[in-house]
This record gives sequence, structure tokens and C-alpha cells, in this order.
Amino acid sequence: MQSLARARDRRRQRRRDLPRRRLPRALRIASAALGIAGFVVLLCCGLVAGVIWFTLPSEDDTARIPGLSAPVDVAFDRYGVPHIRAANERDGAAALGWVHARDRMFQMELMRRAASGRLSELFGAATVPIDREMRTLGLRRRAEADLAGLPPDVRAMLDAYAAGVNARIAQEGRLIAPEFVVFGAPEPWTALDCLLWGKTMSLYLAGNWRTELARLSLQGRLPPDKIAQLWPPVDAKPADAAAADVRYADAARALLDVVPAFPAAFTQPDHASNEWAVDGAHSVSGAPLLAGDPHLGFALPSVWYLARIETPEGVLAGATAPGVPFMVVGHNSRIAWTFTTTGADTQDLFIETPAGPNEYQTPDGPLPFVVRQERIGVRGGHDQTITVRETRHGPVISDLRPVEGGPILALAAAELAPDDTAAIGLYALNRAQTATEAMAAAPRITSPVQNLLIADRAHIGLAVTGRVPVRKSGDGSFPAPGADGSHDWTGWADGDALPHFYDPPSGRLVNANEPLGPGGGTAFLGRDAFGDWRARRIRALLETKARLAASDFAAMQTDVGSTYADQLLPVLLAAKPATPLGRAAQGLLEGWGGRMTMGQPQPLLFNAVLDAFLRGLVQSGALPAGAPIPLLDFTAFVLSPAGAGWCGGDCGPALAAAFDRAAASLAQRWGDDPSAWRWGPAHLATFAHPLLSHIPLVGVLGTVRIASPGDDSTLDRGTPGPDGTSIHGASFRGVYDLADLDASLFTVAPGQSGNVFRAHARDMLTSWRDGAVIRLGPMPGRGKETARLLP
Repeated sequence: MQSLARARDRRRQRRRDLPRRRLPRALRIASAALGIAGFVVLLCCGLVAGVIWFTLPSEDDTARIPGLSAPVDVAFDRYGVPHIRAANERDGAAALGWVHARDRMFQMELMRRAASGRLSELFGAATVPIDREMRTLGLRRRAEADLAGLPPDVRAMLDAYAAGVNARIAQEGRLIAPEFVVFGAPEPWTALDCLLWGKTMSLYLAGNWRTELARLSLQGRLPPDKIAQLWPPVDAKPADAAAADVRYADAARALLDVVPAFPAAFTQPDHASNEWAVDGAHSVSGAPLLAGDPHLGFALPSVWYLARIETPEGVLAGATAPGVPFMVVGHNSRIAWTFTTTGADTQDLFIETPAGPNEYQTPDGPLPFVVRQERIGVRGGHDQTITVRETRHGPVISDLRPVEGGPILALAAAELAPDDTAAIGLYALNRAQTATEAMAAAPRITSPVQNLLIADRAHIGLAVTGRVPVRKSGDGSFPAPGADGSHDWTGWADGDALPHFYDPPSGRLVNANEPLGPGGGTAFLGRDAFGDWRARRIRALLETKARLAASDFAAMQTDVGSTYADQLLPVLLAAKPATPLGRAAQGLLEGWGGRMTMGQPQPLLFNAVLDAFLRGLVQSGALPAGAPIPLLDFTAFVLSPAGAGWCGGDCGPALAAAFDRAAASLAQRWGDDPSAWRWGPAHLATFAHPLLSHIPLVGVLGTVRIASPGDDSTLDRGTPGPDGTSIHGASFRGVYDLADLDASLFTVAPGQSGNVFRAHARDMLTSWRDGAVIRLGPMPGRGKETARLLP
């Protein structure tokens, strides 16, 4: 043992006697630098994390709002939905403004900047086209005129809401949301800003002028009858068409290139939503049932924000829109309501005739253009000054992309006309106590023109809101001459002149954007219309039971049966694919019931084949590329006997080739066995933040996706975008049993918060996809988070 110990000591001594080796100086410097860099990175990460943490709202907050008449209590449920208890409706509006700013301030900022033409102050040259359009249309200028005409009670609601928003801004400054850490604290909110949301929605939910531009752009490329067939009318009448100089078509194409349209940022599709109601004779509870699910573009956060507001005047619960103090879709203590888009033609393009360098021709002789200068601030670049011209019809939108020799196109739009009383009408709707009172409010919701479905405890009704132009001549489907006044608007059709229904004998009211049947109104709403695919499915489901419950209505909202697929399947099955893979894929459609479920290959194949068929028409030159047509309606028309001319008289060969191309393309992505293909993984419902989704690393948090069922033809709507992901559908759903409105059923996606670092930004996504619902009745207990708002 002693010898082993001595050997060990000698080894230790030899190691001590060895000369010390030092790292080269360069390595020592590099090592130190790495250490410092690592410390700096950790410090920066800590600072970023700290800043993000400070943008998260407190779980137990207290704030002061000038103008409150009494304290307001706010309790947030486990999904972040606020339950507001206030002494009166104005205090409730102030509290709603505060919670909107707490959870959605950056969304509100983007909305008002987009409507005001001020996005480029934040985002630079990329958003200049949007700003140019909004400055030319003058949405904010027109909102200023509308604000001046509001009655005191409505103006007081807007002012109270703005006070609540500004109290939150003063409380948090640039920490009110993560985005403002970079851009600086938001400017104070105003009553005027509250009107901009309605203006923006009205503009995009009535896309008639883009359709007119599209028709003009196709002059010389297709014969007039083919142009008319691209938008198949319900009554089979051809669209108005005037002989147009080919240069006009070139100018229209150039203008379409610069005018943003869905799915571009800050836009919406022009057709949306389902709604239906039954009277008490058809419900389990003995009181009417009503369901509504507005379809808009998916986004993070959603357009909608759930809230419940209790005051001595009553309860409001449902979907609010950040930036607006009113309940947009939902119920009060007595009635429930929802909306769908009518597709009414409320926009016309007029081709003005120049009468000198600064004048244009009118029936009464030349008139000067009304001219103003607009200065657009551009972050990181030079400010841009644009000249905006207006005629007696409206702003000259062709100045957005002038083409030498092209037409002067002026836009007449109900949304831009004076005396927009939408805020007055929505306030009246919130306060209505009966379906009759709600229907009386419909004409005052001047824009957008919507199908307002209403139920009270004994009655159901449907009224078209707003106003539709009355034309001297023509149907408004094609740009009309402006100089002679032959197509001028002579007034408005509204109220009883528009379709309306009250307690129909069938006990049912249904709309899913298709034209309404005869309902008392005689006014012409427009030549173009949407198909009734979803409405037919709703009616079929309503017939499955003699009496229905709210749970049945909620299940219907997630139904994925497609009457569209049912109609087209015989045509698809008659095709004769040439390749074994194409034939194998087609065989899967035999016996398929047309259900767009996630776990089947058929929905993927069905949509891929139709997409390949349309692409084949473009490649053959039969269909112009990029034409903004209603795809479902046009495809169904082409695959009917009446539309076979698009395929040279027989679409069978083109459809067979589409099967082969679609199958080959799907095999490249999903494998060679068609039975293993699945719709869900290919059809991801995608909710993207308009800014953060484009930033590396952070983009992971700024985009949420989930495999989803349905397609553009189903009640559970999931419109595929250019890359196949689902980008348009019902991000809000509501079901109301008038026997107990506190038991109403709701869902929203992806979540309540606009702060991507909060769980509430996405914690309702899976339940939304799977059809789960929540109630917004009185909330027991204190709430997961609370706020006390003081005068």
C-alpha cells in the first residue's frame, strides 16, 4: 500500500513540475469576447422578455376613466371574455372601450390607420397602395361629416367609449401592446375613429365596383356573352355592356393590379355568412331559435371580441368589434340578431368625359373637378403627395393608376354618400325590445346593406338594412357613361321597398347570401348574386326534426355536408381519366356523400380536381387569367349543359385531364396511395397577425394553424386560399334560444387577446374547430382576472 501511495505522489509531482501551457492570446481574447457576447445576448433576451412581460395586462387592475358616473366592475372568464357591470349604458360603453384597448389596441390602431390612409407612416412603401386608395375614397373625410350629424345620445356613446380607450392608453403608454414598444404609444382615440370600422366593412362587403372593373378589363378578350357568363345571374339576364375602347380594358386591368382585394392585407371578401331562425312551433323550448355565423377573413386576432355588458337598462352579450361601442351581433335582454351579406349593388363606375384640362362634361355643361391634395407619410422614405379629383358622381379612382388615353372612372358608392346613419341604426338595434322595433332600425343602418335576422320571444323577422340606389337605367353591372346622366342615381330604395319578412307561414327564415325570395320589397338589388348551396343545406337540416334545440343549431353550424358536391359529383364520375392514378382517385368518389371531413381523401380530391379544371381553362386560353370571378358559381355553370361552350361543347375531356393532373400533383405531396390522402392536413385554418406573422422567429407566434374540415360550399365554411389553406369562414358563431337568452351559445377563434404572447390569443382555436361552445350568462365568482374602473 505504501508503494502505491509513493507512486501516486511521484505522478502528482511530475505534473506540478511540467511547464504551464497557456492558451494563445488570440484564443483567450476570442474566449473572452464569446463570454461577453453571451452575456449581452442573455441580457438582451432578458430585457426583451421583461418588456413583453410589462405588456401583459394585470390580473387585478384598477383604472380611472374620466366621465364615469359610478365604478364599473369587470370580471374576465377563463377564456378572457369580459363581463362588465356598469351603472348605465354610457359607463358600459366606456368600460368596453377600456377592455378593447387592453386586449386589442394594435388591431384598433391598424383599423383606423387603414381607413385613414396612414398605414405607411408605420410600414413604409409596402402599404402606399392601400393609403392611396383610402385617401382617394376619402373615408375619414366622409366620417367627419357623418359625425357632425349624430344625435346627442349616439355621440355620447362614442365619446364615452373613446374616454375608456384613452384611459387605458394613458395608463400603459407604449406598453399597451408589444407592437407599440416599437412604434410608440398610440394617439388618443376619438369618436370619429369609432365610425371608421363601419366605413371600412361597408367598402369591402360591397365589391361591385371591382366586378365592373373586371368586366371592363375583359373587353376585347372575350365576347360580351362570355363575359356575362363569368358571373352567372340568377335570372339568366346578360349584364349591361357598352362598347368600350380596348384602351379602357387596358386601364381597367392596370387599375385592378393596384387596388387591394381579398385575401390581401386589410381587405375582406364580398360575400359572407349564414343565418337561420325558427319560430316557437319548431323549437323544443317553445320560443324562437336563431343562429348566425358571420364569415370573414381569418386573422390573429379575429375581427370579433366577445363581451357581456350588464346595466340597469338590460344585458348585451355577443360579438363586439374593437373600435366600436355597440354590440354588432348578439342579443340584449329581449331580442337576438345577426347579419348576412346581401350582395346588393351599391357601387357604380361612371366613365366621365373630359371637357378641358380641369373640367368634365355633365348634362348641364362642363363642371370643374373638385380637387384636393393628400400627403402620405412614408416611414423610411419620402412622403408622397397625391392629387385627388372628384366629380358629381364621386372620387376619380382611375387616378390611382392613370393610363394615357384611358377612361376617367368616377366611383359612386352608397358607402361614400352623405347622411350615413349606420351608428344611429346600430344603437337603435341594441336598444330594441321587440322584433318589430329591430326591423324599424334596419333602414337606419345605412351601410353595408345586409340581411338582418331578428327574433324576440314570440316572433321572427328579416329585413334588408340600409339603402340601395335607384338608377335611371341599366343594372349597374358595367361602367356607365357619366356625361349624359342616362345612368345617374335618382334616389334610394330602403325600408319597405327592400325585401322583408315577418313571421312567415313556414315558421322558418334562412339566408346564406343567396337572393331573398319575394318578401314585400320591389326594389332592384343587383344583377349579380351568390349561389344557394349553403341555404339549401340549412333547409334540409331544419327538416330533420319537428322541433329543434339550441344544441341542434350549434351542430348545424359545424356541418360539413356539401350540396355543391352533391350536384357536381355525377359530372365528375362521368369523366374518363387516362392514367391509372387518375382512375384510382376518381374511384374514391363512388359512394362518397359529399361530406368535407378532415379524415377522408375525397374532399381533397374534389377540390383539387375543380381547381385543376379551372387552371386548364386558363391554360387553354378559354378563361382569362386572374379574372376575379365567383369560383363556385362559375364552375357549376361551366359543368352544366348551358356552360359547355367554355370547353368547346364537351367538358368531359377537360375534366378527365383535370383528374389526371390533380392526382399526379397530390401524389407528389401526399404519396401514391389516394386512399391515404387526407383533407385536414392540407386544409389548415390559418390565422395570421398582419405584422408579426411576417417577422422571422416571431412569425411562429404570429401565425396559428389547425387542421380543419369544410370548404367554401359548406356551412362550416373554410374557403381555401391560393396555397390551399383555409383563410375565410366563421370565426364567430352564436346561437340564441329566446326562452333563455343567458343560455345562448358562442365561440370565437382563435382567441380573445391580440397580444400574441398571451395564451388567450389562441386558446379557443381547438374548441372552435371541434364545435365546442361557451355561454355568456351571469358569471359566478370573482373571475380569473378582474378590473375595477373608477370615475
